[in-house]
Amino acid sequence: MTSTVRKAAPWILARSAQTATAAAAVADVFRAAAVRDHYLRHTDASLHESGFISMIFVYLVTLAIVLFLVWLARSRRNAQELSPRASVPSRGWTIGAWFIPVVNFFVPRRIVLDIGRASSASWQQKRDTTLVNLWWAAWITHAVVLVVGGRVAPGSMVFLVVAEALMIAAAVLLGLVIERITALQSAALGATVPVAPLAQA
Repeated sequence: MTSTVRKAAPWILARSAQTATAAAAVADVFRAAAVRDHYLRHTDASLHESGFISMIFVYLVTLAIVLFLVWLARSRRNAQELSPRASVPSRGWTIGAWFIPVVNFFVPRRIVLDIGRASSASWQQKRDTTLVNLWWAAWITHAVVLVVGGRVAPGSMVFLVVAEALMIAAAVLLGLVIERITALQSAALGATVPVAPLAQA
């Protein structure tokens, strides 16, 4: 008799993080459209709508961040168990680096790469590193476009479309990064672990 508990737990976290990230990305599109509509119209109805959608977005993005960081911390622990000699960041740094200004523009990408490389010998340096780099580039560019658009042309449809396209791209790419690292770790850890047979009555 076998149990898949050891493999299932990382996948549950992975799927939860992927789902929450996708939901937050979709909500951001509606939030951006509602905020732009209020910027152009300035009515009580548009204010209420943009505020309500923005609140939902905040809840969803907070959930996505929490689930992603839980998944990342678990993946870091798995990577450390799989490759004890590999250079894997500490648990505190794995989480904390995302919240330090300036540092969070560079270090988190390196953390994800380190975890990926330590997860399995099957990590493909060119393909997998490119995937992480594309995700990070989309995410950072999205943030830059938001800031520039807000200062240069508030309410611009062009900036809105570009920013939201980058947001969706970043969410999709992050989902693929999560999928890849989790698959590598699950394969390395093994699909099943033995469970002692039940004692006969």
